[in-house]
Amino acid sequence: MKSFFKILLIPAVLILLSLKSDMPAYQYFDCDGEKISYQKMLRQLSEADIIFFGEQHDNSIAHWMELELAKDLVEAKGQNLIIGAEMFEADGQLLIDEYIGGKIMEKIFMDQARLWPNYKTDYSPILKLALENKLKFVATNIPRRYASLVNYDNFFALNNLSDEAKQYIAPLPIKYDSTVACYKSMADMMSKMSGPKHTVTYIAEAQAIKDATMAYFILKNLTAGKTFYHFNGSYHSDNHEGIVWWIKQQRPDLKIMTISTVEQDSLSSISDKESLKLADFILAVDKDITKTH
Repeated sequence: MKSFFKILLIPAVLILLSLKSDMPAYQYFDCDGEKISYQKMLRQLSEADIIFFGEQHDNSIAHWMELELAKDLVEAKGQNLIIGAEMFEADGQLLIDEYIGGKIMEKIFMDQARLWPNYKTDYSPILKLALENKLKFVATNIPRRYASLVNYDNFFALNNLSDEAKQYIAPLPIKYDSTVACYKSMADMMSKMSGPKHTVTYIAEAQAIKDATMAYFILKNLTAGKTFYHFNGSYHSDNHEGIVWWIKQQRPDLKIMTISTVEQDSLSSISDKESLKLADFILAVDKDITKTH
């Protein structure tokens, strides 16, 4: 009798699994709104000088895909791959170099670096991938204390920093353009909200100094024949603005490709056509996917 029930159970399990396969967690689209396979996207990305993966910081699928793309780029590029990220601040580069170089243990690195709360689950695997493959990993972001200075006292506050401190930010003066859409929309949004005057005035500039600094360290570490793979919050690279805009001002010759992450009810198509303008490739994720934090 038990054998009989086992025979009945096997088809039932197979049916359940097949039903689950009709519930995809994500789908890639190109900028025309057409579904694109991961392998086809990978082939195109492999030809870029710089790749930006724009994540939603708490999206588990985006973090998984960042790691999988990193692995495949290592396979395709080997030592011609450089990795960098918004989540690591430039004045922590020595710690990263020591950790990647095997000179300090991860615990010491974690104790002394200013890591995001979700480092262990979301960013540690990519850092370990760099360690295992002896790849250069670049901390691209401005130290948050200096971004806060701009937020409260605009770009001029940076002039008072020491020469040593200025090593960790984009060269001054910052050639800020307040008409760039991502900064203008941020300033317009803040102007509609109540709050301290400085917040309304300078928050877009604080965003710009982050973008400018990340662009600076990407270009500083990019060498001919290599690909720089950078991951960051999608707002920093959406619409080929943010970091991408700063890079294009200096190196319009570079081939830059971007990915942006959106969350949707359905993955059959891009529900908001405006999302197609965000990047070269769109990672659409089921909105009910578990958050990492």
